Amino acid sequence: METFRAFISMVKDSIGYITHGSKVYHVWMFFLSLIILIGMYFYAIQLEEGLSATGMTDRVSWGLYISNFTFLVGVAAAAVMLVMPTYVLKDIDFKQAVLIGEGLAVAALIMCLAFVVADMGGPSVLWHMIPGIGVFNFPSSMLTWDIIVLNGYLFINITIPLYILFRHYQGKEAKAKVYVPGSILSVLWAVGIHLVTAFLYEGLQARPFWNNALLGPRFLASAFAAGPALIILVLAAIRKFSEFKIEDKTIKKIALIVTVAAQINLIMLVSELFKEFYAPTHHSESAYYLFFGLDGKTALLPWIWTAIPLNVLATILLTFHKLRNNLNILYICCFMLFIAIWIEKGFGLIVPGFIPGPYGKIAEYTPTWVEIWVTLGIWALGAFIFTMLAKTSIGIELGKLRYKKKRAVQTETT
Repeated sequence: METFRAFISMVKDSIGYITHGSKVYHVWMFFLSLIILIGMYFYAIQLEEGLSATGMTDRVSWGLYISNFTFLVGVAAAAVMLVMPTYVLKDIDFKQAVLIGEGLAVAALIMCLAFVVADMGGPSVLWHMIPGIGVFNFPSSMLTWDIIVLNGYLFINITIPLYILFRHYQGKEAKAKVYVPGSILSVLWAVGIHLVTAFLYEGLQARPFWNNALLGPRFLASAFAAGPALIILVLAAIRKFSEFKIEDKTIKKIALIVTVAAQINLIMLVSELFKEFYAPTHHSESAYYLFFGLDGKTALLPWIWTAIPLNVLATILLTFHKLRNNLNILYICCFMLFIAIWIEKGFGLIVPGFIPGPYGKIAEYTPTWVEIWVTLGIWALGAFIFTMLAKTSIGIELGKLRYKKKRAVQTETT
């Protein structure tokens, strides 16, 4: 009963804590709320008009929504790069950042589910994904596997930090025997969620651009570059706008992870380009369309030729120890790498897989303003959720939210 009372108290205290803050905090939350509302307005247009309001067609049936979904699965999986050294290897330098990383994973997973709902046309068709009710097609459908691993990973990333924060809120240390097994499971699960997502594309024989044995490993490499890069940028913002001080050595260790993953990702990119262009076949047409255009169709050229230089430049700069340890340069490199991988795993992966079509027809895809604003609304929703989770976590870790101290004050007052 006392535990339940403490949990209710933590919920109440957290709600009170996240509704108060500095002027910058309130402006930030207002801005996110405004973008969310605009996104909801355009989503209402999509619900009324159907997916015809988007740029997707029967020729290119996956666009901006699935591009962001694929990218965000990697961002969610990247939290494991902080979980493993903190909870499994007992590296105290990562301890300050691990709860922030797991909060980012929760926000990313919620955005993933939101993008799936948007791409399906609306929440009314979600019943198809419920086992025993809809047409789940388990275990033959890779999509059903993706649903299982994503929701399982979301559950793990909610329960473990919640347990640790609840214990700290009570003024107690979290018991390793409770959360370490779950942490080890999350390491394996994180690899699983991105591999399964890669298998969704890799197993489609009729789409040679995706039917590539390197796709799964490259998904992991790009995820472990872009995800920690985003974590570094978030930690930089937290250091600037909150009392939660994260040491330079923590950020520099995460930067080393980003660097190694970015180098591996670049090597795999070169390997794929060699395969596509050294001895091209008719299966290379999608890659030709992406990098050079086909029959005068060049919609993706500005995207990919922005991503590749950013990727290469950021990786080269990060490779040099002196440049990587300069935090200002590090932040710029992380931003460039994040944008580059977002493009590569978005427009650079999803759209070219449909072009040219089975009969050789080239039907280009351009997102509409409906898609763009719905996408921005979902990203704002993720940022809103993460901000609340991070603020609560920081409040508990700094000792501003404590159950026992609160009770002591109440007793003295009485």
